[in-house]
Amino acid sequence: MRRIATWFMSTVTILVLLFGYHTSTSSAFGTPGAATAISPPAGGSGQSKPTTSTRVVTGPTVRTQWGPVQVQVTVDGQRITDVTPLQYPMGTSMDGQINGYALPILMNETMQAQSANIDMVSGATVTSAGYIQSLQAALDQVGLS
Repeated sequence: MRRIATWFMSTVTILVLLFGYHTSTSSAFGTPGAATAISPPAGGSGQSKPTTSTRVVTGPTVRTQWGPVQVQVTVDGQRITDVTPLQYPMGTSMDGQINGYALPILMNETMQAQSANIDMVSGATVTSAGYIQSLQAALDQVGLS
């Protein structure tokens, strides 16, 4: 009798935990899909107003095994003032979680390093590699290395 009661309570506990578990269906960078494009904010992102030396350059779309990655960079003179991921893998909810975590880190590292010479984010190696490749190509277009 005691085994049956223990088995029953264990089963009920497992069922309650399974049905009570909520997965994340959204991320900081959009909803799941094959790939997501992000539009730059209207009116800028709080950066200084564009001057004649400010250029906005879009890197090429880099095809990765999980989906396309593309970066847009704003450069004022020889300084990176903004970086925006335009496309990144979003085929699964796991992609959303990974990129929701990794992209802000990559963007912050870019702003600090002022180059594409940044570290990859552990757990987001494919996205990191595509990001860095697109970023470097964009920086090459404006003569920054």
